Amino acid sequence: MSDTLQLAILLIPCLIVSIVFHEVAHGYSALLLGDPTAQERRRLSLNPLRHVDPVGTLLVPGALALFGGPVFGWAKPVPVNFRRLSNPRVGMMLVAAAGPMTNFVLAAVGAVLLGLYAGSFGLAAAGPGAWFPTMMQLFITINVFLGLFNLLPLPPFDGSHIVEGLLPRSLAAQYGQLRQFGMFLFVALIAATWAFPQYGIIEHVVGPPVNWALGHYLALAQAVAGR
Repeated sequence: MSDTLQLAILLIPCLIVSIVFHEVAHGYSALLLGDPTAQERRRLSLNPLRHVDPVGTLLVPGALALFGGPVFGWAKPVPVNFRRLSNPRVGMMLVAAAGPMTNFVLAAVGAVLLGLYAGSFGLAAAGPGAWFPTMMQLFITINVFLGLFNLLPLPPFDGSHIVEGLLPRSLAAQYGQLRQFGMFLFVALIAATWAFPQYGIIEHVVGPPVNWALGHYLALAQAVAGR
């Protein structure tokens, strides 16, 4: 089995779980804050088939992994109607933050599981479970990257909703006008990443905080392992 295929077998389930939980977190937090839109459209399910976008969840991250780029992706967005929230301005920020925060929690779960495995078997263990440490390290990395990537303060990322909620209302209205260009900005970012890999556009923006966070998650794994 080629290394690329082995990587895909481990990476794709990690990515799907990370993205699905991210989207469901948006919908469930919106429900708690007064907006049942996601529930009405049956999008509060952990069934991947309700969330997977063939391009964003499989094709793009698979191609990025194949060509050695930073692995990220997206699912079909969970519908949220901010006007139905009990406090739209604050609710918008909380709903937006719920997705990345869920990714950070998932990364912590992965670190604990990695630590438990390392404490019991060691990271160099052979046999049927030898794939587990690699999968957990991928799971941690993917969740940290998705969480931080989605906090970028540009539409259509979650960070843009948080920034919009923090700005004074007059500035928020002007900033919100960028949302109509959100998909263009997203496509432009992906295109630039592909066209100019030598510049490491995403790596230089998100890379330093990702590496900083990974260090702390791996420290958690070591603490759990008792090392």
